Amino acid sequence: MKGSLSSPIEHRVEVAGAGETFVHEYGGPAGAPVLMLLHGLGATASLNWGRCYRALSAHFRVLSIDHRGHGRGLRTRRFRLEQCADDAVAAARKVGVDRFIAVGYSMGGPIASLAWRRHPDAVEGLVLCATARHFAPRGLARLARASLPFAAIAVRVAPGLLQREATQRMLQSVEHPELRDHIREELLGHDPAAVIQATQEVSTFSSHDWIGEVGVPAAVIVTTKDELVPVSRQRKLAASIPRAEVFEVAGDHSACAVRGSGFVPTLVEACSSVARRIEAMDPRPCSASPAV
Repeated sequence: MKGSLSSPIEHRVEVAGAGETFVHEYGGPAGAPVLMLLHGLGATASLNWGRCYRALSAHFRVLSIDHRGHGRGLRTRRFRLEQCADDAVAAARKVGVDRFIAVGYSMGGPIASLAWRRHPDAVEGLVLCATARHFAPRGLARLARASLPFAAIAVRVAPGLLQREATQRMLQSVEHPELRDHIREELLGHDPAAVIQATQEVSTFSSHDWIGEVGVPAAVIVTTKDELVPVSRQRKLAASIPRAEVFEVAGDHSACAVRGSGFVPTLVEACSSVARRIEAMDPRPCSASPAV
């Protein structure tokens, strides 16, 4: 385990049957509720949530992980959203957390929702940001289903070259050299084939048949200038979850990483609202025992 004032504590943990991964932590006030932050497609915990850790840790114990094939997440031959949900619960338990509020951004929204569905004893609240019940029109979903597995196989042949080229293109617009180096380091941990498979998983995901069964306090943060996840779909997600509170951020799909977007204080407000409603239902806070 290691950490500093400028970075989260890092726990090295073993997930049974899957391998070794890392849990990033910012400790909050004693007895504070626990958040598990779940990042979006193609990002890492640091890139997605880096601006949020300190503000959240004033009120919560904050955990996050890199998903399979992303950053320093578990390696996998076949990416599955369900496995990512299981990983989050398993990793939390490895650091002594039995129950938490799952906070998902974009792809992290389905992962958070699946964590609640598969492990209702572990997830006692949801905060879903810039996400939806489904992401792709049916025609695009069918196309992704047919073509992306072949793309993933092709990428396995020469992942290094593809990764370096894609990273260089992405970094051209980043002017600050230290930030550019940080982003490069995070992205070079990706398994390109797994990210392609993750894209397929997201494009074919749908929670229409079961999201209305959510019985824990929930909040939905709508990014009102989002062109990647249409605002109408974000609002339909919120309407589908019983008694979900809606919060708005006047930003696009990158609002979580943009200074001045208003995302961070809105996220704190949404998480605090869910935590208050959990406490009103059960006076015990989200349980957390000392890390092991």
